[in-house]
Amino acid sequence: MSRPAVYLLDIEGTTTPVDFVTKTLFPYARAAMAAFLASADPGLQDDMAALSQERAADTGDVPEWPEEPSPTGALGYIEWLMDQDRKSTGLKSLQGKIWKAGYEDGSLQGTVYPDVWPAVRRWKERGARIAVFSSGSVLAQKLIFGHLPEGDMTPWIDAYFDTATGPKRSAESYRTIASALRVEPGDVCFLSDVQEEVDAALAAGMGATRVDRDGRRPGDAITDFEGLD
Repeated sequence: MSRPAVYLLDIEGTTTPVDFVTKTLFPYARAAMAAFLASADPGLQDDMAALSQERAADTGDVPEWPEEPSPTGALGYIEWLMDQDRKSTGLKSLQGKIWKAGYEDGSLQGTVYPDVWPAVRRWKERGARIAVFSSGSVLAQKLIFGHLPEGDMTPWIDAYFDTATGPKRSAESYRTIASALRVEPGDVCFLSDVQEEVDAALAAGMGATRVDRDGRRPGDAITDFEGLD
């Protein structure tokens, strides 16, 4: 593969430690969820509509959806989604809005691995574009990269994609991303710590590399972005 025109980055376990998401962001959103659902946030109606459709498709032992439209009445289902680590677009939207308030008041601060900033600068200096594809909402992605101790990385990032684009383990999602970026799939290098996501990107015709940040899974994965051109 020639030098990529676009680097497409996963976040959790790739640019950002998994622990930041699981031990900082997720507990923060869970603790604030009930109060947020009781608020007058203008985006709640759309999130509730998306979650209602998702709940209607669920079967089995799943918390009930409130008969009368009520965000607070949906808390049980939302907490269940969090327990399942469901890649739910509606849930991710709610979490993103909660995190936004936390970043703005200083309760939260983003984090990336030390090699991410140098790699982004290196890729941009040679004319490549940077895009992000994460199960977290676009808002959540921008918040992480926009509130780093080293500064705001968002001016360096050209595009963001979340599960509204499609599942991360579906090759069609990566074809859609390439089309949105107006490049051929082969011009994109996707980086992720999840093998199934790497396989989906490869099936779509992208270049793709598995990232193994802890270095404990043998194979052809990389452990950092140094020297990755």
